[in-house]
Amino acid sequence: MTTAAPPHRVTPARVLHSEWHKLRTLRSTWVNLTATTVLTVAMGIGLGAAYDGSGEGGMDPVMFVLLGTQFATINLGVLGILATAGEYSTGQIRATLTAVPRRLPVLWSKAAVLAAVALPLTLVTNLLTFPLAQTFLAGTDQAASLTDPGVLRALAGNAAGLALLTVLALGIGALVRSVPLAIGAFIGLLMIVPEVLAMLPYAVVDDAVRYFPGKALEALTTARPAPEAASPGAALFAMVLWTAVTLAAAAVVLRRRDV
Repeated sequence: MTTAAPPHRVTPARVLHSEWHKLRTLRSTWVNLTATTVLTVAMGIGLGAAYDGSGEGGMDPVMFVLLGTQFATINLGVLGILATAGEYSTGQIRATLTAVPRRLPVLWSKAAVLAAVALPLTLVTNLLTFPLAQTFLAGTDQAASLTDPGVLRALAGNAAGLALLTVLALGIGALVRSVPLAIGAFIGLLMIVPEVLAMLPYAVVDDAVRYFPGKALEALTTARPAPEAASPGAALFAMVLWTAVTLAAAAVVLRRRDV
C-alpha cells in the first residue's frame, strides 16, 4: 500500500523563492533594470561632457551627475507596481493567494525581493556614473571626488531612496490593483502633489512638502544639503515612514478584500 506524498508546507523561504523566481523570469524586469542603469550612466556622462563650466546655479555635484536618476525613479516605480498590480491585471494573483492563503507573506516577500534587487543595482550604477562623469568635470565648479565630504553618503542615500520608492510603488500597486491608476498615483505623489502644495501660502505646508518622497530623495542625493531642504537623516526617515505606511495600508486591504 502506497501512501500519498505529504504536501509541501508554505514557508517564508519558499514564498520568497517563488517571488524571486517570478521577478527574474520576466523579460520586462531585465529590460527595466538595464534601462535604469543605461539611462543613468548615459545621462551622467552626457551632462559631464556637455558642461561648459559656466555654473549651474550652485547645484550640488552629486545631484548634477545623478540627474539621470529621474528616469530610474519612474522605471523602478513601474517595476514595483507591476509586481503587484500587474498580477491583478493578469489574474495570476488568484493562483498566488491560493498557494499562500495567509496572503501577507506574499506582500512581504515581494517587497524584500524588490528591495534586494533595487538597492545594489542603483548603488553600483551610482558608483559607476559619478567617477565617469567626473572625468569631464575636472577644473569646473562641479568637480568632486568620491573622497570628498558627503559624496559617498549622497550616492548611497540616493540608492537607498530609490529602493524605498520601488517598495512604495509596490504598495501603491497593491492598494490600487490597476497598473495605469497606480502609475498615475505614484507620479502624482512624487511630482505633482508637492508642486501644487508648494503654491499654497502657508509655512507649515512648505515644511511638510520637503518630506514628501520626491523632495526627500533630492535631499538624500546631495553632498551638501541646502538650508531649506530636509537633512539627510530626516529625509531617509520620512521615506521609510512613507513606505511603511503604504505597505501597512496594502496589507490591511490584502487581508480584507477579495481578489
